[in-house]
Amino acid sequence: MKQGKVFSIEEFSVFDGDGIRTTVFLKGCPMRCVWCHSPESQTYESEYLRSPNGCLHCDRCLDAGEKETGKRVLSRASVAACPRNLVRLCGETFDAETLCERLLREKDVLDASGGGVTFSGGEPTMQAEFLLECLRLLKGKLNRGLQTCGKCPPAVFEKIAEECDLILFDLKIFDKAAHLKYVGADNEDILINFDIALRSGAKVVPRMPLIPTLTDTESNVNDWCEWLNERGVKYVELLKYNKMAGSKYKLAGRVWNPPFDESIDCVVRKEIYEKHGIEYKIV
Repeated sequence: MKQGKVFSIEEFSVFDGDGIRTTVFLKGCPMRCVWCHSPESQTYESEYLRSPNGCLHCDRCLDAGEKETGKRVLSRASVAACPRNLVRLCGETFDAETLCERLLREKDVLDASGGGVTFSGGEPTMQAEFLLECLRLLKGKLNRGLQTCGKCPPAVFEKIAEECDLILFDLKIFDKAAHLKYVGADNEDILINFDIALRSGAKVVPRMPLIPTLTDTESNVNDWCEWLNERGVKYVELLKYNKMAGSKYKLAGRVWNPPFDESIDCVVRKEIYEKHGIEYKIV
């Protein structure tokens, strides 16, 4: 039985596919988007998070961590040491069967709404073997969704896509150089894997995050619309930038310094979608 690392399970989600869904967030991501609002998802390793809200700055958590590990860091002992319960573990290990049994408890509710389960992240394909086992265990029992950035070896992605009923596929930056600069990885596999998704038989929904001055530019939106048109794709979902990203970095004890102006509202370039005959929805 394969094991995987989960950092959150959110029930009654209505933003991760059709109907009511349970969304499973898997740890680990091959990219480092400069606008990422889930820094705790980036590494596979479990980590301890401390909420800054209500912190007394008494350092009992660090004292306990140092006593347990010899280093002045948060640790398992820090959870009990915090007088306000502000320290928690992010990243729980599950075996596939146990996780799927938990997901199936809400089967009646999910089925009644036309929903199911969505595996998200991080990037769920980073835990490909665990993900595949979960998808296969759920086959014929729940609608199986995947929310992905598409950064995955195509041979691996093809196996995963074949097991999905729904694929929510992020399309970030079309220009290769800009993608490497702001996302931290090339987009060659992403473009290949989108075509694989279209051939898989799953329902494919492209999603475009709107980041001010980076992804919402006229050239980027137009490039994606032309590319989607070539593939006969006539619908996209737009995800507006989450201005709460900075608070998540404080939680993870990291510095938030985005290379764009957060105060600027992202632009929905309605005229470009209309020109290309592509319907859009803001989610």
